Amino acid sequence: MTKKQYRLYCADCLEKLAEIPENTFDMIFADPPYLLSNGGITCKNGCVVSVNKGDWDKSHGLSEDFEFHKRWLCACHRVLKPNGTLWVSGTYHSIYSCGFAMQLLGFHILNDIAWFKPNASPNMSCRYFTASHETLLWARKSKNAKHTFNYEAMKSGYFPKDFIKKPDCQMRSVWAIGTPTKSEKIYGKHPTQKPVELLERIVLASTNPGDLILDPFMGSGTTGVAALKHGRRFVGIDTVSQFIELAEKRLYDASEKKDKK
Repeated sequence: MTKKQYRLYCADCLEKLAEIPENTFDMIFADPPYLLSNGGITCKNGCVVSVNKGDWDKSHGLSEDFEFHKRWLCACHRVLKPNGTLWVSGTYHSIYSCGFAMQLLGFHILNDIAWFKPNASPNMSCRYFTASHETLLWARKSKNAKHTFNYEAMKSGYFPKDFIKKPDCQMRSVWAIGTPTKSEKIYGKHPTQKPVELLERIVLASTNPGDLILDPFMGSGTTGVAALKHGRRFVGIDTVSQFIELAEKRLYDASEKKDKK
């Protein structure tokens, strides 16, 4: 890494990760495509909108989708340090495939976190329960590895917006965190953007200052924003140039704010 605390690549993550030495990263956060762009509709800000996000989010069938998850997870396993950990975000459309693939590759799952969204969008069809959570899988590289968990930071930290977290009590596996605020979208929007508050908790829980964090499906750069805010270093990869530009603006802003402290 150069003096700049982050580096961004506009590339296919499999191709870029093949160029990176093994055992490089202390932590990886991955929010892979949920593969939902199938012509359906959803609700956003009270309006009916298409679920189609781009070619990168189209399904190619159950078997091929599973092979895709195995390939990128295998690449992440190689570049993760022996005591590093991996976080994977998803809904029921993708998270079970990812979890099975992780176990096949030797990852040892530590927790599944339910990210509850108090302000989730309603269900338009009125034929299903309203989806109001996503699942996060947290795993270390192997069963015998020693991973980082900052227990006291999670137990005694300040989380005023999370009504589930009680002061000075152990952090539970259900987190109440709202969707991204308007202030997190001042440089532009990403269709699957995660809130900074979510990534801050992940960074603080499972890394130490100076650690190197990877996001192979970077999107708008939220992982990098959280990493820089708390003194970590960051590498982000995405195939879409406009998302790289968006992330660069956000990370530059985050690094400037960090330098002024």
